[in-house]
Amino acid sequence: MTSQELIARFELRPHPEGGFFRETYRSTAVVSASALPGVLSGNRALSTAILFLLPEGTRSRLHRLRSDEIWHFYLGGPLRMVFLREPGGVRWDSVILGHDIGSGQHLQYLVRANTWFGAAPLPGVPYSLVGCTVAPGFDFEDFELGERGELIGQFPAEAELIREWTS
Repeated sequence: MTSQELIARFELRPHPEGGFFRETYRSTAVVSASALPGVLSGNRALSTAILFLLPEGTRSRLHRLRSDEIWHFYLGGPLRMVFLREPGGVRWDSVILGHDIGSGQHLQYLVRANTWFGAAPLPGVPYSLVGCTVAPGFDFEDFELGERGELIGQFPAEAELIREWTS
């Protein structure tokens, strides 16, 4: 299938970070605000899941969530995920999601809460279709798209990477 056929088949719509998505699951069980970490306000579903498609030439720009997120590889070609780490540690690193686990690709990858990250299909890959599971459940209130100037101020040594992965 082509990326356009997948967009139509799964009724995907544009995502603010780039690519296309559709929520496929939202737990009916809810965690009350009083039981959540202080960085989350309001009640949250226990978990949520989406389908997320990145066609060739698109990317998930640097962003972060206030909850943990697990990425699952489904279809298409390998996807590179890049991460900016907190000052004092490794500044940035990357992993490849894909089916070739013998070469070190990952079928799943955990992105810890508050980690700046982005993703894009490897060069020449027509698309990457992944799933993302968030717990506690995703809410756009917990989503922050990276602002180039602020990130370069925090991570000046990574300015080139930040320019590549922001707009």
